[in-house]
Amino acid sequence: MMPKSRMEAFSDGVLAIVITIMVLELHEPTGASFAALKQVAPTFVAYLLSYAYVGIY
Repeated sequence: MMPKSRMEAFSDGVLAIVITIMVLELHEPTGASFAALKQVAPTFVAYLLSYAYVGIY
């Protein structure tokens, strides 16, 4: 049977990879105005919710 510390390290690594892959889908706004931020707001909110979900898991 695998030691508990080794399983914790493995799950930490997997979560770190998942969060890194999630952040690759975030793109910078096309401008420096609030209108440009509104275009990326849905993606950013989805990322925050996904990050919270993965963090809780």
